[in-house]
Amino acid sequence: MEEPRTLQEAIICYNDYANCHEFMMSLRWPDGKVTCPRCGSDHVVYLENPRVWKCYGKHDHAKFSLKTGTVFEDSPIGLDKWLTAVWTLTKAKNGVSSHEMHRSIGVTQKTAWFMTQRIRLAMQQGGIVKATGQVELDETFIGGKARNMHKRIRARKITGTGGKDKTMVIGVLQRSGKVRVSVKGSRKKRPLQTHVKAHVEPGAEVFTDALKSYEGLEGDYLHQVVDHAVEFVKGHVHTNGLENFWSLLKRTLKGTYVSVEPFHLFRYLDEQAFRYNERKHDQGDSGRFQGVVKGIYGRRLTYKQLTGKAKYGHEGHHNEFAARTV
Repeated sequence: MEEPRTLQEAIICYNDYANCHEFMMSLRWPDGKVTCPRCGSDHVVYLENPRVWKCYGKHDHAKFSLKTGTVFEDSPIGLDKWLTAVWTLTKAKNGVSSHEMHRSIGVTQKTAWFMTQRIRLAMQQGGIVKATGQVELDETFIGGKARNMHKRIRARKITGTGGKDKTMVIGVLQRSGKVRVSVKGSRKKRPLQTHVKAHVEPGAEVFTDALKSYEGLEGDYLHQVVDHAVEFVKGHVHTNGLENFWSLLKRTLKGTYVSVEPFHLFRYLDEQAFRYNERKHDQGDSGRFQGVVKGIYGRRLTYKQLTGKAKYGHEGHHNEFAARTV
């Protein structure tokens, strides 16, 4: 099978189940030896009509499919729509709303929202390797502007100035490397510096703005500061790389998703960080697409987990436009 290079080619290619099967097999079992995702046994037989394998190991749920053990598991949606959705979300620089997705692939908006959230889980790029070399640190606040709110909404949501009623996000960018972003509850000195030490290798050259919470990093890092009240660039000392990422992130959140719940924000951060980190992939959209599909294995996200019913005690929001502004 020839790998598709464009969205149009992907839609045509994955409309054929045989192509979906071949592609998923090549990623999951590249040596052609199928093993049970539950017990690891290779004593399995493929059942052609239901398109599943049967494992002869001694355990419940003997049958499994290409979706078992992935973020697609237990989904009635076919692989043709799943793979098209992955390609669509991966290639869109400013994201794709669930409303646009449901119109594009022919599912309900609620289903499209659930699908995109599971794809974002596959985009999650973990790792224990710390940033080294030249590293930019910066933080930003995500939230709606008070002047854009109705006065009743503003009275309920805005209880202070600055970022008091917004969600803080901190970014760590290794120049010529990858960005890592996380939701943080505070930008006070201790939690901020603890985060820096967890993600940046000691001895790295660290660039920040003049926030007081960064003072004291000199003991572990070559810390240099640019005061934005005076200048934005001082030689090679600046945080413009992260400022660029914040611009892309906020354009996506405000322009495409309009608003998201605070407890879902980290998923949208994962999505934007993946696209930013893989923007120069040698194989372009096709390479990024394959990278996301490789991330579906060994991960699971149920609707109850996604909506936080057990924790929050409500049905959860499945509409970016209806959800409250962060």
